[in-house]
Amino acid sequence: MRERLVLLDAPSNLGLRPPAEGAVPGCYKLAGALREQRLLARLGAAEGGVVVPPRYDRGEWKPGDGVFNAAAIAAYTRKLADRIEGHVRDREFPVVLGGDCSIQLGASLALRRRGRYGLAVIDGSADFRHPGNSAYVGAAGGEELALATGRGQADLTDLEGLRPYLRESDVQVFGIRDYDEERAELTASGIASTTVGEIRERGAEKAAEAALRTLAAPGLDGFWVHLDADVLDPSVMPAVDSPDDGGLLPGELAPLLRALVGSERCVGLNITIYDPDLDPEGTYAALLADLVVTAFHQG
Repeated sequence: MRERLVLLDAPSNLGLRPPAEGAVPGCYKLAGALREQRLLARLGAAEGGVVVPPRYDRGEWKPGDGVFNAAAIAAYTRKLADRIEGHVRDREFPVVLGGDCSIQLGASLALRRRGRYGLAVIDGSADFRHPGNSAYVGAAGGEELALATGRGQADLTDLEGLRPYLRESDVQVFGIRDYDEERAELTASGIASTTVGEIRERGAEKAAEAALRTLAAPGLDGFWVHLDADVLDPSVMPAVDSPDDGGLLPGELAPLLRALVGSERCVGLNITIYDPDLDPEGTYAALLADLVVTAFHQG
């Protein structure tokens, strides 16, 4: 039984490409923008503070050099894992505010240290790019699921000798677009996925219930939820780095997220990719905060 929610900031943008020459990805402001929506008070969460990331600096990186910012991401992953592991050990539920999707590696490493855990990915894409299916890799924010399942360079996939952090059979992906070209590979690898169209056809609650039969199975010690704001359709959430048509609507995401974090086997949640630089009025921050608050206010 979880004792309390803890709000923890992980404002790393190390896993995304620059939006323009000389600029850095604005998703590092996600935590501040959601806190401006009074997320801490509305969740009734304890203050978890911040895990400060290294400086964003790709240096002389070029395609073919592997994942950029790899050393910084590896160091940050360990640092974030330390904090997440401590909260989970104390039966607290971390709500981690990113950042880009590479912060999921911190959660996966933390839980791998403790045992065998699953992952529910709610994301517009599976982030499964790796050297076996791409001409080159680079942005860990589009590769973190591949890295977490052991695909890619050892300095990110085998931290502390714990490769892989996740088993493919313990991962459930929700919200990829119906036209996603990576789905066949996901299926072949043993990763289960449910597209936007399938969520609509089955209903969000039933889609979550089916996944929970795996995620809450006795063989797992629990599971983590990874939420990427780009799972939402750009008509309602354009403030992301790669908006793709055909996403979920808020009324579809809300019951899915509620069912997953409402499970007693769920041990934490991270939120990623929303970019306040693309939302000067804070409209989409308010939407995202409302969705998170609603998910924890069961009934």
